[in-house]
Formats: sequence, C-alpha cells, structure tokens
Amino acid sequence: MDADWPELPFDAWRDTHATLHMWLQIVGKIRLAQCPWINHSWHVALHVTARGLSTLAIPHGRRAFQIEFDFLDHVLRIDSSDGRRRTLPLEPQSVATFYRRVMETLGELGVPVRIARKPNEVAHPVRFDLDESHTAYDRGYANRFWRVLVQSHRVLSQFRARFRGKCSPVQFFWGNTDLAVSRFSGRTAPLHPGGRIHLPDRVLQEAYSHEMSESGFWTGGDEHPEPVFFCNAYPQPSGFARAAVRPAAAHFSEELAEFVLPYEAVRAAASPEQTLLEFLQTTYEAAADLAHWDRKVLEFHRP
Repeated sequence: MDADWPELPFDAWRDTHATLHMWLQIVGKIRLAQCPWINHSWHVALHVTARGLSTLAIPHGRRAFQIEFDFLDHVLRIDSSDGRRRTLPLEPQSVATFYRRVMETLGELGVPVRIARKPNEVAHPVRFDLDESHTAYDRGYANRFWRVLVQSHRVLSQFRARFRGKCSPVQFFWGNTDLAVSRFSGRTAPLHPGGRIHLPDRVLQEAYSHEMSESGFWTGGDEHPEPVFFCNAYPQPSGFARAAVRPAAAHFSEELAEFVLPYEAVRAAASPEQTLLEFLQTTYEAAADLAHWDRKVLEFHRP
C-alpha cells in the first residue's frame, strides 16, 4: 500500500515542491504559448503518464513536439515529430538554469518558443530567468509526488466515467499544482469575481463561466501545508458547506471554501480507492442536489 499511496508530508519536500512548481510552470507556459485556446483553459494542462507528466503534442508550424517530466529516470524528455529527442537531467539546479537549458534545447531542435516569464498563482513571483533561489530537487519526493498523481488519476478517472454530461479530462494544472476533473450541469453561471493571486480575472471568469462541480487532488502549499483531496462548486449552492458528506475525515474548509479530505486519511484507509470514491461521490451529490441538477440526464445509471 505504501508503494501505491506513499507518504507525502508537505514539510518534508517543501523546497523541492517550490522548485518543481516553477519548472512545471515553465513547461506549462510553453504549451500555453503554442496551443489554441480551449474552453476553461483545458489547453494549458499537463497530463499524467506512466513515467511522469507530459504536455502531449504541442503544435509548432507543421511540426509538433512534446515535453515530459520523467520521474523514474529523472530527466526532462523533449521529443520532436521529426524524430529528434533531447533529454535534460532533473537534478538540483536553479529555476533560471532550468529555464535557460529548456529554451536553448528547444532552439536547437528548431522549435523555439517565447513565454511570459513571470509565474502565476504564487505570492512573491520572481521571473524564471532571474530565479536563483529555488534550487532543490529530491528524487525520492519527486517520485512520490508522481505516484500519488498516478493513483489519484486512476480513481478520478473511475469517478469521471459515471458522468455523461459535459466533463473535463482528468488533468494537472501547473498554476496551483492540482489534479482535477470538472463536471458541468449545462447551465451558465454568474460572472466569477476573480481575485486569485497573479492570475488575470478574465481567465477565472472564462474557466468558471458555467455551473460546475470540481474535484481533485492538491499537493498543498505554504498557506495550507497538507496534501488534500477536494471538491468545490461554482456557484456554491445554499447549504453546501453544511452538507453531510463521507467519510468522517472529510470536512468543509472555510479557509479554502471547499470540502477537503486529507490525503493521509485516504492513504491510511483499508481501501484508499473506495474511501476516495465515497468522498468524490458524496460531495458531488451535495453540490448537484442542492443546485437542482438534472442528475437523471447527466449521470449513467448502469445496472
């Protein structure tokens, strides 16, 4: 069980998380710069693979390339559709060094990209090319992080398969290091007020343009140093925060304005999969029932 659901105490890998977060943003912004805009910013996300996290194919003129963080061999692998490949080591190095190496390698492959160099969704952003303070990379914790994503992706994919309405892929958002899936009622939502740190309001307003229930896994951060599974609703229906959900370890966080279930409670459960599915299902049902979604139409009802 520990191999499948490893311990991931935030304080133990705080420095690696901070550095890796910036590396993920650099690669994510490369995808953002090259891909056509897709509703709810789905084009910016990274995707869980059998070795790490990947951009999948990124267009560049008539060619394509992709970038993958390999958390088994601990390399960044860049593949071009003309058959060329480059690998860069994932090792202790500054964000500025990582940025320079990635951009130089893309140029060597003939797929140069320019990105916005300021990080998003962090309290004190430092331009990637100037960031010499974040340098940590612990292979063990990077691998644990990926293994948690693999298990979370597996269960979130089972949960996603129960829904036949509009639904996002299960995907990793590098702005806030969360793996998420979103279900939609089909109705439009009130204009989102925005206000997320270092993220344009227009991005949030488009992302939350339609009524939704969003679930996933979050690594935690400096403001909440604990990995959790979460469920939020937009707009949040009356009574949602007081809804009865399971398992017993789940609760509504006023700080985060969403239901959370500590990762450790899932990891330590007799059946982590069933415990997590119970949380995902009961929190979704609370949001959908209180907002009067047409669940008979939106859900699969298999015998």
